[in-house]
Amino acid sequence: MIGRADITGLVLAGGRGQRMGGVDKGLQLLRGTPLALVALERLRPQVAGLMVSANRHLDTYRGFGAPVLMDEAPDHPGPLAGMLAGLRHASTAWLLTVPCDTPAFPPDLADRLARAVTEQGADVAMAATLEAGRVQPQPVFCLVRRTLEADLAAFIAEGGASPRAWAARHRTTLVPFDDAGAFANANTLADLQRLQ
Repeated sequence: MIGRADITGLVLAGGRGQRMGGVDKGLQLLRGTPLALVALERLRPQVAGLMVSANRHLDTYRGFGAPVLMDEAPDHPGPLAGMLAGLRHASTAWLLTVPCDTPAFPPDLADRLARAVTEQGADVAMAATLEAGRVQPQPVFCLVRRTLEADLAAFIAEGGASPRAWAARHRTTLVPFDDAGAFANANTLADLQRLQ
């Protein structure tokens, strides 16, 4: 069984925040606390160590008390670039990624994804929700085996950007969570206002 000691957590805060008008999404405040810090503190009890993927305001992110990783790929091509940096720097066999803009993700996320990869013999476990009777993958809530680093680097080099398309290349298991609201995210400033 994969335990907490086997997992490094990565908060993805390196996006361009285009749907929020270009602001640094991870630094937007939720009840007075930056979104990325809310995510870090929610992830902390679930994993052995923490990191943040960010590409702006690095000193501010460093102040949150976790190592800060920048994308190595030019133009910040999306969450996979942050995931790749995380796989390169993780000190454990598994990396768990969460986006910075989803502050109420489940407190048992790591445990349930770890159980699924163990039971299914998978290399990737991805959270999913049931919405209108359909399974909806939540592809950036992802537990990934660190040995997939080279394959992810190759996928990005080929122009790949979709976490779901990359995961489809591997033994991936979807892990259903009943509470879709736990995955409500702040894509826009209006969304953030609703989460307040």
